Amino acid sequence: MKRREFLAAVPAACAPLVLSADRASAADSVAPAVHLRMATLAPNGSSWMRVFSAWKNTVEKRTEGAVRMTFFPGGTAGDERDVVRKMRAGQLDGAALTTAGLGQIVRPVLVLQAAGACQSYLEIDAVRTELASDFAIQFERSGYKLLGWGDAGSARIFSKRPITSPEDMRQTRMWSWIDDPNWQSILSVCNVTGVALGLPEVYPALRTHRINAFPGTAIAAVAFQWHTEATHVTRDPIAVVVGAVIIDGKKFATIPAELQTVLIETSQQASQLLAQRIRNDDQAALDAIVARGIQLVDTSREREAWDTVNRRARESLAGKLYPAEFLRRVESIALQARRK
Repeated sequence: MKRREFLAAVPAACAPLVLSADRASAADSVAPAVHLRMATLAPNGSSWMRVFSAWKNTVEKRTEGAVRMTFFPGGTAGDERDVVRKMRAGQLDGAALTTAGLGQIVRPVLVLQAAGACQSYLEIDAVRTELASDFAIQFERSGYKLLGWGDAGSARIFSKRPITSPEDMRQTRMWSWIDDPNWQSILSVCNVTGVALGLPEVYPALRTHRINAFPGTAIAAVAFQWHTEATHVTRDPIAVVVGAVIIDGKKFATIPAELQTVLIETSQQASQLLAQRIRNDDQAALDAIVARGIQLVDTSREREAWDTVNRRARESLAGKLYPAEFLRRVESIALQARRK
């Protein structure tokens, strides 16, 4: 199956997002349009960008052009640490970030990716719902407005050889995202020295065999073409990759109150649509690459070993990246959701 076949366009579900709700009333006096410059690692043509484009169109339509949005996709604004730096410098107004970038603004948000804490979409949804106000307050204190959560799919381990146990990773040249301390903690517990790279460096490193294994979601692996350099992928996910859209709080304050409401409402619609689309598309991407010959690796017989590694990894970061009591809350909420 070709790449574009499983990175299909967002279907008619986008239509309500673009066309729903009454248009915002025009202001009595004409004011300069507020221009929001937004960055994302999501490449053009991906499910994320199709939804972001629908969101942009909705915002501009409902505000009658009083709020305009420009997205810089595919990492054209740099890796997530570059994007955060540019937001702080006023060169960008907002971004769609994974926890790698979000954690540079609000460190405790990294608890959402704590190793093994949330093992399914059901669990991550329960945690984010329960802790929504906590995170919103923390972002506001850091000078940002949290507009909506998003997902990037279920992370698995892709490799050139089967990885069934934590020990197997020692035989690989594993990618370690320089901005992902949770994954780094897993590698540390496993005594694996990862190859530290920024996200744009991954594909070239795979092609030159500098690395031969990497964690990632199926939809991201396809979007960035990483899957072409893998022969195996773990069947069971190691985490749900979490993201969110934020904008600079000062920029948000320049938007008239009634138009702030439009931005928030439409961002929530976009978040809901993204959750639906990305989860479906991630599974479709996994099915597609398996159909093309990448082998699924069963790690269930080593579940106890993986659970031990995850527990040690997340405990090692408690009190450093996130408060220990915050981790306990996440574990408790996730466990309750798991038992339902």
